[in-house]
Amino acid sequence: MGKNKKAASVEEDNKSTPQSSPSINSLPSPSLGPSSASTASKKTSKTKANASQPQPSTSALIICRNKHWRYISSFHGPWLQIPPEILETLANANYNTPRPHPVDPAVFFDLVKIRRLVEDATTLAVRAASGVASSSHNLGNGPLGLGFGLAGGGNTGKLSRERKHRMREQATQKLSRAYHIDEIACSVATMQSASTLEDVASLVLQRSKEDADAKYVHFFHEKIPSRQLAECTSLDPLNEIIASRPTEAEPLRTRATVRIFKEDFEGAAVDLTAALQVHRFNQPSHRASRPQSQSQELQSTSDGQQQRSGRREDVVLREEEQPNSFEQQVLFHRGGVYLTIACKHVTAALLAVPQAQHVEQRTPEEGQGPPTPPPEPSEETLREVQKKVLESRKLVKSYGRKALRDYNAYLSHFEYSPDVPTEVAEDFAKRVNHAVHGLRIPRQHQHTPRPDLQTKTINGSGQHTTPHRTYSLADLFAATPPADLPPYPRTDLVPASKPSRPAPPRPEATGEALTYHPLLTDALHSLLLCHCLVQTSSKELQRHANMVARLARLADGYPVFQASRSPARADWVEVLRRGDNWINLSGTWETLCAPAPLPPRALLPSSSVDVVPAAAAAAPDETDKRRGERLHHLAMLSALEDDRVTDMDSLRAAVRAHKHRAEEDELRAKGLEAAPKEAAVPRRWAIDDGKEYPILTERAAAVARWVLEAPPVGADGAGRKKKKK
Repeated sequence: MGKNKKAASVEEDNKSTPQSSPSINSLPSPSLGPSSASTASKKTSKTKANASQPQPSTSALIICRNKHWRYISSFHGPWLQIPPEILETLANANYNTPRPHPVDPAVFFDLVKIRRLVEDATTLAVRAASGVASSSHNLGNGPLGLGFGLAGGGNTGKLSRERKHRMREQATQKLSRAYHIDEIACSVATMQSASTLEDVASLVLQRSKEDADAKYVHFFHEKIPSRQLAECTSLDPLNEIIASRPTEAEPLRTRATVRIFKEDFEGAAVDLTAALQVHRFNQPSHRASRPQSQSQELQSTSDGQQQRSGRREDVVLREEEQPNSFEQQVLFHRGGVYLTIACKHVTAALLAVPQAQHVEQRTPEEGQGPPTPPPEPSEETLREVQKKVLESRKLVKSYGRKALRDYNAYLSHFEYSPDVPTEVAEDFAKRVNHAVHGLRIPRQHQHTPRPDLQTKTINGSGQHTTPHRTYSLADLFAATPPADLPPYPRTDLVPASKPSRPAPPRPEATGEALTYHPLLTDALHSLLLCHCLVQTSSKELQRHANMVARLARLADGYPVFQASRSPARADWVEVLRRGDNWINLSGTWETLCAPAPLPPRALLPSSSVDVVPAAAAAAPDETDKRRGERLHHLAMLSALEDDRVTDMDSLRAAVRAHKHRAEEDELRAKGLEAAPKEAAVPRRWAIDDGKEYPILTERAAAVARWVLEAPPVGADGAGRKKKKK
């Protein structure tokens, strides 16, 4: 009996040894091992009736399932390198900034939680794999300090098998919680962590086969052939988790994502709707209403504190009081599903209806008799075809309206202001500067009032409390938008391609600002695609397009997110090109979305806006080869989640484009512009230029065809219903 236990312990230790991940520089990689191959075979047989799937001629790259997740590139940024303590400080500073907050507080607080959970899980997994009783960097693991089966004291103690299992269980629980918060952000965070995390859930499942947390984490970390997620993924693990935990909405969100990969869009919509219902039902009522009310009362509360004490007190929320971004995630993804379903019906909606009374007459060719006219379709056939076409047209508009509703609900979580005082941006930039350099953050900065602001309200401490207008982004796309917005597009905008920008005669006292979210740019452009499908009038669509351009030029993920590619923006640009600018925009989309003038933080020294701590610069210099491998690895990950990649040629083009962009971003981060002539041009933190490589997607082709070929509203009998008097 003792020998069996010892043998099992040795076997588990061998399995827990971290395996080196295959090199991502070379596309071919070693084939699947026996166990992995059998698992993939079983999953394939469950998902397909024909179990024998065509295998590629060369062995496929084997990577974790979570590296295929959609919109991964949208969540890249410095938040992955900033220490969690500084990241939390920045999140609190962001929350205490007057509305509109620079970054959505819900997603910012989610990033802080995910970073802490992933780092704690990494420490536990590495210690369990190495068998070390304690780590050199203590992350406060609490009860882990108790000596369960320790062979000795200090750092030289060996862990027992039971202790290793308990540590892996705790690591798995932390990872499961992180994936519950946001599976996209957590997938990005785990990619930056030790490879030991990839196997920790599978080791737990060897002893606890019914562990729901381990099942959930293993679902993301299981290795499958690259770009074969639909074929090599079974829904059974998620079905079991959902059945065992019916009050959790997050597994439903995950199952919906897998259904999207499998092109089961109707099933994905059902799962996302159920996830939203479960989330709203189980969410405490005070949690649902607290973030909005707290945000609205933040300014008045701080002003009262300021009058009593002479300085502004920051509001620090407890974890249970912090807003979460789950509802935003579900609304965004369900809107995308509805938009895809609408596009799927475009082909059937534009079928030509045969007419019996109009038979095309053809001229007989030389040496041949008169052509035989095709048989005339029966009236029943004509009615059936026409019925299907009209039904498809109704479905296009119906699902387009559903997508429009969800995107508007998503946008209602974020805000825009046309006249935020420049002091607000200055104060936030200084707070970020103090945080990333390890300095004590002052509670508030005193600002010298400008002459043009003398008539505004000033409190007792000299701090400007000029009230500024704030609107929900959804209100900007209403039938009657706010009437007091500054005109756009402006005639004095300077194209971003010019090497220099003339300095204004005097700094502006106010500026435009909005709340940033990693998926905001994609949602804004998806909104325009929806308006195309529901056949919004050209004049109104032009107004919406100008509003999207106004907001897209302000989208800036400073200080935690970097620029990302927007598939919807690429599709919208292609629709504009194929439609020959039928809405009469005043310029190219690139010109209209040219980044707005930088806020005052651009005037600060370059070192003050570097959000990566100085310690990162002191890291050992990497060789050119290692740097190339790292950039290629990141480019490959970005290309794998690119919806426009369909074959090896497009994959190579995507890798080259993403790698080139990563090189430019690194040079810019180091203060070495890729082109010297651009060095004098201040650039925003995030610029979505959308010029990587032109690949036409099915969605763009469907929307463009609908714009060009769809009958006018009312021509097919499916127009708007008249209101009853």
